[in-house]
Amino acid sequence: MPDAERDDNPCGLHLFWDDAVTAYDFGPGHPMDPTRLALTKHLVDAFGLDRGRGVTVRSAPAAGDSTLRLVHTGEYIAAVRKVAADPDLVDLRHGLGTDDNWAFPGLHTASALIAGQSVAAAESVWRGEARHAVNFAGGLHHAMPDRASGFCVYNDPALAVARLLELGAERVAYVDVDVHHGDGVQQAFWNDPRVLTVSLHEHPATLFPETGWSTESGGPDAPGSAANLPLPAGTGDAGWLRAFHALVPELLAAFRPQVLVTQHGADTHVEDPLAHLAVSLDAQRLVAEALHGLAHEHADGRWIALGGGGYAVVDVVPRTWTHLVATAAGRPLDPAAETPEEWRAEVYRRTRQQAPLRMTDGAAPDWRDFHDGYDPASRLDQAILAARRAVYPHHGLLP
Repeated sequence: MPDAERDDNPCGLHLFWDDAVTAYDFGPGHPMDPTRLALTKHLVDAFGLDRGRGVTVRSAPAAGDSTLRLVHTGEYIAAVRKVAADPDLVDLRHGLGTDDNWAFPGLHTASALIAGQSVAAAESVWRGEARHAVNFAGGLHHAMPDRASGFCVYNDPALAVARLLELGAERVAYVDVDVHHGDGVQQAFWNDPRVLTVSLHEHPATLFPETGWSTESGGPDAPGSAANLPLPAGTGDAGWLRAFHALVPELLAAFRPQVLVTQHGADTHVEDPLAHLAVSLDAQRLVAEALHGLAHEHADGRWIALGGGGYAVVDVVPRTWTHLVATAAGRPLDPAAETPEEWRAEVYRRTRQQAPLRMTDGAAPDWRDFHDGYDPASRLDQAILAARRAVYPHHGLLP
């Protein structure tokens, strides 16, 4: 993209979407309901964000085996195909057909399609076709090189990062604000000093995947390349925002990433049925806005934003990720805006539930900056300080 055009449209956005991503469907009763993806796209469209200036809605082909092998083993890819061909199979070695990762006929095809969107998002940003790219169907951060985990079959965030490195990126920062630890991405780049992984998540003592302790800080060749801030169960807006701002901005400033990849799981929300934080939609929007600003401040605006977890299918996920798209498009929505009537009708048609009426939970999140004072009796502040002590010295920072 010519510099003049980019300067005139600093938030040019490629929004990646293909209706076929909703085939990533473990079946009735599974928490990972693809209805959340369809309702998000409907809400994005109802606000006209898909038609905004500088916004291009794109689809990309499914990731091929050579791309998937940037992160996953050939044996694992073959196992996914085998289980997809016979969904009655159970492959415990590769985590397929388990309580979390049910088998279904489109297992490989749908998973590879989601991965393909995230990889193409990374390519479009790195090549300067757009400053920002969003794939809210992505963010499947638990998948390991040789096994499925936590509803995740192929690790599209790790694949996006790996593709950036393949294209020549020397410093990539990955920030994960899902309620669950971004373990698969951390594992993929554990010993790679070119990648900084940062994860804020509920404490591993109370939530899957039981990793993400502050002491997990990178491999022998990459000390300080992994930063983890485990939050006490029950942490709300003020604590969540305090923790984010106490860790992420300073690390990004020190690391100086050429591109920022972020994962925006909506399951930090107080209404999420699978976790125990108490964050509002309004705080989630503020973090998306903060990451947008940090991408412009430290990475020349190069930003790839992905979805992730989130199991309050109607009330939370579509609104959270629509705010994310609006932020990336440079057209932030008024939190007090009413949800469009056409979208409410679509919600009722699909779910027989009443849709939320506004793009806000009615919260006005505020927080006390960590630099304004440390409370040694606060479990949250103890966690913040532990995270800073584990990684800050490796980046020339004082905890």
